Amino acid sequence: MRLRLLLAIGAVLALTACGSSQQQSPSVSASRFGGDWTRFGYDAARSNSGPARTGIAAGKVGELHRQQVRLPGTADSSPIYLRGVRVRGRAHDVFFVTTSYGITVAVDARSGAILWRFKPRGYASWAGSDRITNSSPIADPTRRYVYAEAPNGRVYKLTVASGAVVWSVSITKLPSREKLGTPLNFSRGLLIATTGGYIGDAPPYQGHVAAISRRGRIVHVWNSLCSDRHTLIAPSSCPQSDSAIWARSGAVVVPGSGNLLVATGNARFDGRRYWGDSALMLSANAARLLHNWTPRNQAQLDGGDVDLGSTAPAILGASLAAQSGKDGIIRLLRLPELGGTLGQTGGELETVPAPGTSGVFSTMAVWRAGGTVRMFVGNDSGVWGYVLSGGRLQVAWRRGEAGTSPVVAGGLLYVYDPNGGLNVFRPATGALVAQLPAGGGHWESPIVTDGRIALPEGDANAHSKSGVLNIYR
Repeated sequence: MRLRLLLAIGAVLALTACGSSQQQSPSVSASRFGGDWTRFGYDAARSNSGPARTGIAAGKVGELHRQQVRLPGTADSSPIYLRGVRVRGRAHDVFFVTTSYGITVAVDARSGAILWRFKPRGYASWAGSDRITNSSPIADPTRRYVYAEAPNGRVYKLTVASGAVVWSVSITKLPSREKLGTPLNFSRGLLIATTGGYIGDAPPYQGHVAAISRRGRIVHVWNSLCSDRHTLIAPSSCPQSDSAIWARSGAVVVPGSGNLLVATGNARFDGRRYWGDSALMLSANAARLLHNWTPRNQAQLDGGDVDLGSTAPAILGASLAAQSGKDGIIRLLRLPELGGTLGQTGGELETVPAPGTSGVFSTMAVWRAGGTVRMFVGNDSGVWGYVLSGGRLQVAWRRGEAGTSPVVAGGLLYVYDPNGGLNVFRPATGALVAQLPAGGGHWESPIVTDGRIALPEGDANAHSKSGVLNIYR
């Protein structure tokens, strides 16, 4: 009897201690499966394959509750997440999002409260116009800072604690024409940013890759047009325009070497100075072009506004990558040489179809599980799953629901339908697990970690100065 009494008292004390701990840190999650999601695509390779455990079981996805957090703008991108960081002197789990007009917001992941917001100087001069960004921020490895972009052509380093500006640097000489639209990345300690053009392709502009030190100094610049010039150039000073680097992934980092993979849009190609409609490998610091893959029909793509660079290379392994584009064809390429000798065209290993005929404007997700490599592609025509077998891609299943960039996390495939709704599938079979409510949107994709899903909605091209972040718990 005495032993049972002591055990009961111990249990009560344990429960009291747990409750006390949660009261001391009310903004920190009780689910500890997943952790930080520091950048678009989860990792530097932009695999869109997140943590193996998320705290969300397949049988419970449909039971999640949605909270809609009002934002000061449309976040036409993907959030990032840091667990248990100090903001305003207290520990919080925090989502960070950048809106289409460059306001970056820190949102408490548990309550949905906005902890701070950063508004770039000059905001009123472009807010409501077609000068937008679809960029996602990135967390510094120290977790004390985040980096974000704005339509004024600047990259900002902000403190996690308050959103205060540490420094900012411009990566374009003509922000009214050159768009900072892609997510930031890190390679070998350097912050990597790219530029493209705004809707309508109004010249002059070029695609640039800028490597920035964590102290705010531009270390190297590679220009996709006039590539013999190794600094930021005034767009009108180059005889050619366009060749935007605008894919959702921006710059992809090759594991091991740290080399960069980017894809360019419509422009001239000559294999020497002009690199339109090409998949390109640069050195890790963006100082040199190492390899290219350019389709043999590049001139036809350029003439028909059929950008190859509507998506970026997806890394399937140490020796293979996949590249698609507006033409809806997926090409299997060699790594590390891509198409072969620098400056040549062709050299792909295989071509397979993407869903339907809409072209690919999203990031292609890659998931490795049980020795099998799978790839997932979403567009307006549907979502398809592929399997890599014997060095070849094969279609494993097809779904008719539209989708933006697919995301794998916790053994489930999450795909936002820009017509509205978040669909959850079994990645091996494509079987539907659940459908979660969400409004319509454009290029958004979710993140899933620590028992929560975060998904913005809305279309930046609607030019709204308000928006929504959905949090499912």
